[in-house]
Amino acid sequence: MNKLIAMFVALALGSGGLSGCANMSETQKDTGTGAAIGAVAGAVLGGLTAGGNPGRSAATGAALGAALGAGGGYLWSKHMQDQKAAMEQATKGSGVSVSQTADNQLKLDIPSDVSFDLGRYDIKPNLRPILDRFAATLNQNPVTTVKIVGHTDNTGSNAVNDPLSLNRARATRDYLTARGVAEGRISIAGRGSHEPVASNASAAGRAKNRRVEIFVGEAARG
Repeated sequence: MNKLIAMFVALALGSGGLSGCANMSETQKDTGTGAAIGAVAGAVLGGLTAGGNPGRSAATGAALGAALGAGGGYLWSKHMQDQKAAMEQATKGSGVSVSQTADNQLKLDIPSDVSFDLGRYDIKPNLRPILDRFAATLNQNPVTTVKIVGHTDNTGSNAVNDPLSLNRARATRDYLTARGVAEGRISIAGRGSHEPVASNASAAGRAKNRRVEIFVGEAARG
């Protein structure tokens, strides 16, 4: 059993190492670290509470621990599922992607053709009805927190792109607060061109990288 737990520790440390990769988003890093810690704790707990098969209990504990660790402390409740469904309906055909992340957050990925013009951070008219609906769902579920992350392509310098991406996140936050969402619920960040999701070698790739991501999380309560 000790050998098996040691193996899980090694694997977990390897997963934690992945969380530092430069091409991973902050969400992916947090998920990887949580999974690593959870796997170690789960393996040890499973071994200690083993019944007839210590090895199997350690393995089961590691798997469950990794899943819980990756959850990052967020709860996927009925409110979250309802909000996801509402946003899927509101954004249908708009190009906005709505998904549940690995750590149980609701994610809206808003591409540049919906959100902001090149080099600008004033919200485009076709984004406003989406944010209006989004604000309404947030006000219906006030226990959630929101993180808005702005991104750019690699055109221009970091001195231009970093503040531009932050201003895009700030403009999105200000639009939501103007519609009744408490500012204290919202954090913002700008990643500039540092977290591309496509190659910047083509116009299509650069367009995908100019985006705003919005994460909504409901903290798990003990």
